[in-house]
Amino acid sequence: MKKFLFLTVAVILCSLSIPASAQYVDTPKDGFYQKNNYADKEPIPYPEVNESDIMWSKRIWRTIDLREKANQFLYYPEEPQNDWKNLMSVIVDGINSGDLTAYDASNDAFTSPLSYDEVMEKLSGSVDTIHIQRAVEPYDWYDTIITNDFSSQDIKAFRIKEDWFFDKKRSVIECRIIGICPVKDVYDKSTGEFRGTAPLFWIYYPDARRTFAKSCAFNPKNDAVRLSYEDIFARRMFTSTIYKESNTYDRYISDYATGLDALLEAEKIQEAIREFESNMWQY
Repeated sequence: MKKFLFLTVAVILCSLSIPASAQYVDTPKDGFYQKNNYADKEPIPYPEVNESDIMWSKRIWRTIDLREKANQFLYYPEEPQNDWKNLMSVIVDGINSGDLTAYDASNDAFTSPLSYDEVMEKLSGSVDTIHIQRAVEPYDWYDTIITNDFSSQDIKAFRIKEDWFFDKKRSVIECRIIGICPVKDVYDKSTGEFRGTAPLFWIYYPDARRTFAKSCAFNPKNDAVRLSYEDIFARRMFTSTIYKESNTYDRYISDYATGLDALLEAEKIQEAIREFESNMWQY
């Protein structure tokens, strides 16, 4: 009897000594079923390709404009929500964790790796000097520097580099994305006019596939079907515009065409790829 009383008192004292914050709280599910954990998802391996099996190939560079309606699910949500993050947040978090390596945007050959601090320096907001008046006497005017913090919402477009090729062993035309690059709008500091775009850094896409496969994107058509960013790029669920193809002079389309002519030239390049595929199966 004494032993039973001792154990009872010991249990009561232990329960009183546990702080409320350390007690287990059974939080409700956000939904009516348990969703799978995307952290365990792996990308589907690419089929092996041998150089001797490649009969034809073409390198293409594209721009994915996040302001287009079909691409807005890559831009939102502005802040992480449930399991969703926008594409830029996934890339920055991957660089921060060491899962992704950024390469200098001076070329797209992935030759100059950047540290996380160097990446954040490129991503840091613009530094502006403004002329303001003091709120107390003598109410004189002075210059002050204001740094605008970086936000993933500052990224309005991505560039991708990809290779199209015909594999005679499997008798297929396939596309493999080689790199992805966030692009930032550039404005004139004095007038605020739009001056163009600037690439920030390149990510080697084959190394990023595992991170993208574990990152859930918003599916604008069906909440029950969860999409990873790897799914989006593998299924090419985005719209884009070609801005360059491999050519003798290494020229961009903008170097020799503008406006509607540039759009028609981009469509001409895409149509040439479709025609090549179609002609492969004409007897």
